[in-house]
Amino acid sequence: MTARARDFGLICGTLPPGPLNAITDVEGVSVGHRTVRGGDLMTGFTAILPHAGDLFRDKLRAGVDIINGFGKSAGLIQVAELGQLETPILLGNTLSVGTGFNALVSRALAANPDIGRETGTVNPVVLECNDGWLSDIRARALTEADALQALDAARTGAVEEGAVGAGTGMSAFGFKGGIGTASRRVALDGRDYTVGVLALANFGNAGDLVLPDGRRPVPPKAPAPHPPERGSVILVLATDIPLESRQLTRIARRCGAGLARLGAFWGNGSGDIALAFTTAGRIRHHEAADLVALVALNENRIDLPFRAAAEATQEAVLNALLAAPATSGRDGHWRPSLADVLGGPS
Repeated sequence: MTARARDFGLICGTLPPGPLNAITDVEGVSVGHRTVRGGDLMTGFTAILPHAGDLFRDKLRAGVDIINGFGKSAGLIQVAELGQLETPILLGNTLSVGTGFNALVSRALAANPDIGRETGTVNPVVLECNDGWLSDIRARALTEADALQALDAARTGAVEEGAVGAGTGMSAFGFKGGIGTASRRVALDGRDYTVGVLALANFGNAGDLVLPDGRRPVPPKAPAPHPPERGSVILVLATDIPLESRQLTRIARRCGAGLARLGAFWGNGSGDIALAFTTAGRIRHHEAADLVALVALNENRIDLPFRAAAEATQEAVLNALLAAPATSGRDGHWRPSLADVLGGPS
């Protein structure tokens, strides 16, 4: 059982978490990992499936915010334009984006013989961070089969965190980074809804991390202050709140507030991206009606999901750091564990 922020008495914000404190608290959302280790390789894929059906046939409303655009992701332009998500989401390393793209296309073509024939093509969404400090990214070791294994491994329930899947070789604030997740519950019209975030944390300079209690832990053997910020962070936000795609974009933007609470300043070389989707209401690919009904959040109530996005993001990143062990990787490069520096759970 890996440690999490709350095991160390670190509470982010005021809203209550869901039962698992994970993105999978949003009903129907599942997460899977494929981890590749060996020699100089510490890498992998992580898959997020927004629902168990065919996303190409039953799309979801989505929005994206490019906090800082130093990244090589696929599919974001169409998500931003149409406000729709039509494939699972794959997270990997920078040089595996094309591989993940091909895997999502292969899966969509197999399930939908009309793609590229009677209907249009498909828009795969693949997001990335650079794990080259600990892993030999030049080896381009991840395969389409690895991506498919991550998709097939997706499960609801508790999410494995830390140095797993796409997070295997990632670093954050000079510590070992990786995959982390958290959730928040909000009440609207007398009913509980959930906002969940999954983070791929690979960003932040050593010495910049700020904990919720005000401490600023510094990793052992930290480099000189203020080196160029060349990391990245990917944030995937899921919710069951009925929302327009425009509202989802606004909520995704508030994930940046959670990063700022941690001490991030979104450096020039950092690819910081937030993608949000709602499971409430599906968009049928072959919708026959000219006009369709839409239930959406009253804009005067949107501060609640704004707060939830910021709090869940902050905690998801801390969970990634605290779940990841001290790690040696390529060419003897090393990252310490934040949990070790903090001295173990309280």
